[in-house]
Amino acid sequence: MATFLYKLGRFAFRRRHYVALIWVALLTLAGVAAASAPAAGSSSFSIPGTEAQKAFDLLDQRFPGASSDGATARVVFKAPAGEKMTDKLNKATVKKTVKELAAGSEVTSVTDPFKQHAVSKDGTVAYASVRYDVSGTELKDSSRNALEAAGHHAEKAGLTVEVGGDALQSGAAAGGAGEAIGLAIAAVVLVITLGSLVAAGLPLLTAIIGVGIGVSTITALAKALDLGDTTSTLAMMIGLAVGIDYALFIVSRYRSELAEGRDREEAVGRAAGTAGSAVVFAGLTVVIALAGLSVVGVPMLTKMGLAAAGTVVVAVLIALTMIPAMLGYAGRKVRAAGEKRRTHPHATPKDKPGLGARWASFVVRRPAAVLLLGVAGLGAIALPATQLELGLPDDGSQPTSTTQRRAYDLLSEGFGPGFNGPLMIVVDAKGSDAPKKAATKVADDIKGLKDVVTVTPAAFNKAGDTATITVIPDSKPSSVQTEDLVQAIRDQGADVKADTGARVLVTGTTAMNIDFSQKLNDALVPYLALVVGLAFLLLIAVFRSVLVPLKAALGFLLSVLAALGAVVAVFQWGWLGGLLGVEQTGPIMSMMPIFMVGVVFGLAMDYEVFLVTRMREAYVHGETPGQAVVTGFRHSARVVAAAAVIMISVFSGFITSSESMIKMIGFGLAIAVFFDAFVVRMAIVPAVLALLGKRAWWLPKWLDRALPNVDVEGEGLRALSDEAAGAGKDDEDRELVRV
Repeated sequence: MATFLYKLGRFAFRRRHYVALIWVALLTLAGVAAASAPAAGSSSFSIPGTEAQKAFDLLDQRFPGASSDGATARVVFKAPAGEKMTDKLNKATVKKTVKELAAGSEVTSVTDPFKQHAVSKDGTVAYASVRYDVSGTELKDSSRNALEAAGHHAEKAGLTVEVGGDALQSGAAAGGAGEAIGLAIAAVVLVITLGSLVAAGLPLLTAIIGVGIGVSTITALAKALDLGDTTSTLAMMIGLAVGIDYALFIVSRYRSELAEGRDREEAVGRAAGTAGSAVVFAGLTVVIALAGLSVVGVPMLTKMGLAAAGTVVVAVLIALTMIPAMLGYAGRKVRAAGEKRRTHPHATPKDKPGLGARWASFVVRRPAAVLLLGVAGLGAIALPATQLELGLPDDGSQPTSTTQRRAYDLLSEGFGPGFNGPLMIVVDAKGSDAPKKAATKVADDIKGLKDVVTVTPAAFNKAGDTATITVIPDSKPSSVQTEDLVQAIRDQGADVKADTGARVLVTGTTAMNIDFSQKLNDALVPYLALVVGLAFLLLIAVFRSVLVPLKAALGFLLSVLAALGAVVAVFQWGWLGGLLGVEQTGPIMSMMPIFMVGVVFGLAMDYEVFLVTRMREAYVHGETPGQAVVTGFRHSARVVAAAAVIMISVFSGFITSSESMIKMIGFGLAIAVFFDAFVVRMAIVPAVLALLGKRAWWLPKWLDRALPNVDVEGEGLRALSDEAAGAGKDDEDRELVRV
């Protein structure tokens, strides 16, 4: 591996014009394709294999044209103080609004509150339901504008009007200004770390090009592959972070090689062969973690994971080829300001130990105390994760400043909290001798259950073999009581099937959310086993050790649990919520645990590979285990810390998003990287290695013979370096003339 990348780096350095041209051409082609591609519209949300999805599919078959997955809106009206919605003027205003709404080109139906008994018992609140023939994100802006305009007309007449439902749903917003701030912080960190504007600019430039290619490709394929806006946001988030980090590690290693007296082309080759090998294996762990999301069985997550993995692949390829090419253009300007050129080849710097080396020496002297403190600290932060409540965001989780949240509150006030999460019961009586009797039995049985407020009469399709029943729970959609009610209805369905031959299915948005959460929970352990298992085997080959990969995996679990604890404390309990712009607390997004496991595992292994490979390299070259730990920190700690700060900055930029899911993901990833880089990798890892000593690098002989020699340490480069040594000086002079 190291030899191949060494040759690739030198080739890219010598043929830098062609390499740069190829990447610019790819960026241009991707940009043109994205600009000319049709609008993506909505990413369909489905959960194959769940009861709620089966019911939706059945409704599409038995109720053709009903648009069961179409957008819905509830226009909620509240009468002025002292008045009622049934008053003549208020009633006339509502009827006029209903007429305006029905004129929409994408509207399939609008209910009249006074005909559908959609007025609260005290007469102060009423609502009109609007159904569209397309989903919320496919809805035209003109339809949304018409919906809002109809409400404004009613407000002018003195009513309070709020609009809820997914008809106002729009694409997920990225970080916006916060994202730009994150990049600005990353630039400052790069300048401070590298001490050169040119060196700092290279990782930013190549990362932006890589993300541009990745996101543009996703945009171009969005319509054909049914990719949502969140897919490109995730790809941008991950692509920027790893793109900057991977380039930073190669640039930093290149500068180290220059400082040891090697000529520029040789320094590029060795940087690509050593740091480049670490980039390849770090990138592979990220790709494994992201692509592994496919095992969950949710198409949306699969597409998000594969798209982000593709962007990571682009980031790795750019780091291995474009960075060497750009280093050829940069000349010696990548050196820190004031750094003197060393005249003796392969000279070793005699600078006094830096902060990283001093910290490593301290940890090696007191490994047990550092290990205990690190594990106890992360364990304490992880405690809130024991109270984790999962769910999917609804209008009740929106900020109180939004019309969706105010509509949610008005409906809860007028009709009860469960009104915002109705359950749809589908009675498939095609195999029953008495369909109406079966539907009546289902309705009667549900009325006898706890936590039920209303059960509507069964509504049959034209064929008379399928009926729908709407059930209004007494509890809010995201409550445990509503989840128990769904399970109780499903349990009763088995008895109905046995008695009448009719099949009972529970669906609707609330049931879909419950099934989605359950599916993710069921997939978490198999996903962990697959991803951690594959990465464990990969790291065994990289480190030629069994205990080092095991320690890496256990450290990751500790950091991700601590990150989940922090997410619960902020987004579920509300701690520091005001500081982070969290206006409404509630259950944690269902996909957050499995998503964090996937992404954070890949990123955590990045730092493990970059930090421990330098320790392994020092150990292989004859240093004692304790000395190797200090050497690894002397060469890598500063750069790993800078890379972590950069990644945290990029992720933190997405905390400013108005989209609750993006905000939560940005915070979760940022805090997870902080815990993993600065507590696990910088404290727990050296402490464990110091305690293990030589045992850390133990590998059974039979396994050593079976594993391929990936040569991350660059042992194979010595022969190549000797061959190039004679020609190195002449090449250097020629390069200086060309520059």
